[in-house]
Amino acid sequence: MTKFTRFTLALMETSEQAESGSPFQQRVFVILLFACFLLASVLSAAQKDTAVKRRLVNSTAPSYPTLARSMALAGVVKIDAIVAPDGSVKTVDIKGGHPVLAQAAANTVRQWRWEPTAHESHELVEIRFAPSE
Repeated sequence: MTKFTRFTLALMETSEQAESGSPFQQRVFVILLFACFLLASVLSAAQKDTAVKRRLVNSTAPSYPTLARSMALAGVVKIDAIVAPDGSVKTVDIKGGHPVLAQAAANTVRQWRWEPTAHESHELVEIRFAPSE
C-alpha cells in the first residue's frame, strides 16, 4: 500500500468521524483539509519554479533562406527543442512562424548544444529573421 493510499484512507476515516462529530470537529476537519490542499498547491508551484533554463553552450546563427530573401520575409520562429541530458538536441517541434523560415530555424537548432544536466528538458527558442541578414 502506497503512502498516498494510506493517507487517503486515513482522510476518509477522519471524514466519517467528522461528519458524526460535533460542529467543532467538523470545522477542524474542514480547516485541516483546506490546509492540505493549500500546501499541495504551494509545493506544486515551487516545483515548477525550480525548473531552471539550461545555458546554451554552442549556437550558430541560422542561414537566411534564399526564397525568404527574395520575398523579403521577416519574422520570428518559435521552436520547442527537447534536449538530452548530454546537451544534444533530440527533437525539435516548430511552434510558430512562416514555413519558409521555420525549416531553416529547425535545422539550426538541431545543431545547437546546451550544458549537460541530469534530465532531458524542453527548451523554448525564438529565432528572429530579417531581410537585412
